[in-house]
Amino acid sequence: MKSAVETINPTRVKLTVEVPYAELQPSIDAALKTIGASIQVPGFRKGKVPSRIIEQRVGRGAVLQEAINEALPGFYGEAVDQSDLRPIGQPEVEITQVPMDDSEQLAFTAEV
Repeated sequence: MKSAVETINPTRVKLTVEVPYAELQPSIDAALKTIGASIQVPGFRKGKVPSRIIEQRVGRGAVLQEAINEALPGFYGEAVDQSDLRPIGQPEVEITQVPMDDSEQLAFTAEV
């Protein structure tokens, strides 16, 4: 994971974070498991639906949304620790790039 800090003013900074797909993969696997446990697909027992069937049913976007929502606080916390920041308030997070395949990366900015 790469992160960069840009100082906006003495009390605000903007963190730019880039997360490789390989670091996001465990979150995607967990999201597939969570979604698979909550949907019923004819021919499969609940929780035993293959991941490609889940992606066909709910879409790749829904799986990525679930994975990113679960992983984002951890990535943000790691970036804050790497940058030696002490945030006072909640960050304003903007996701700038969503990885649609394994050659892309997740990128987001957090202003705090």
